[in-house]
Amino acid sequence: MRVALFVTCVNDALYPRTGIAVVRLLERLGVTVDFPAAQSCCGQPQYNTGYRREAEPLVRRTAEAFAGYEYVVTPSGSCAAMVRSHYPRIGRAAEAEGRGPALAALAEDLVPRVYELTEFLVDVLGVTDVGAYFPHTVTYHPSCHGLRGLGLGDRPRRLLAAVRGLELRELPGAEECCGFGGTFAVKNPDVSAAMGTDKTDHALSTGAEVLCGADNSCLAHLDGILRRRGAPLRALHLAEILASTEEEPLV
Repeated sequence: MRVALFVTCVNDALYPRTGIAVVRLLERLGVTVDFPAAQSCCGQPQYNTGYRREAEPLVRRTAEAFAGYEYVVTPSGSCAAMVRSHYPRIGRAAEAEGRGPALAALAEDLVPRVYELTEFLVDVLGVTDVGAYFPHTVTYHPSCHGLRGLGLGDRPRRLLAAVRGLELRELPGAEECCGFGGTFAVKNPDVSAAMGTDKTDHALSTGAEVLCGADNSCLAHLDGILRRRGAPLRALHLAEILASTEEEPLV
């Protein structure tokens, strides 16, 4: 099986280890991973701040970059939700406003081929035990886009529960937003910081060593708060845990 990695601009610029972990994990499971170099931002920042027309070229670029792939896998519920929930809407609006039907068709074609990583592992590959080893205590934060936008449900927790050596601790208030919300954190910094503080309080109460998530945008927000507090808890993307094995442990 051959898939395309939609790494997202946040991971590409700030968290390359997550992209490397996804490749390492999928190749270990027998999947060939391509990285289409034409990919860039999915357009979510523009769209979320009301610049729909400015997002249209990025929708087109993304759809064209991943044309021809049966599966497009991304370690970001946020970007996956952007494609699946909003690309068709953007395409239809462009068509209605006389900028041609091509964008709508491109968007509709891409949507069913985009999978968030845990969806792909559980639903397509049919695995929960990926052969990982991570001897640490972990608590899991379900990001809003994955939880509400994609309906990931218990897929991430099932994957974590199958990791050898890992002790999974329940996060109080797990379904509460962490306060990041992309541009929400910029427009409402005080509210965002307060929500993030509540979330990190809950995470610290578990006594876990690692705060795990499936979206690095949320983890960047929470990790920043934890670092400023000098807290003994590190934030880590789920893919990096799943990529770790006894023979090749996560550094």
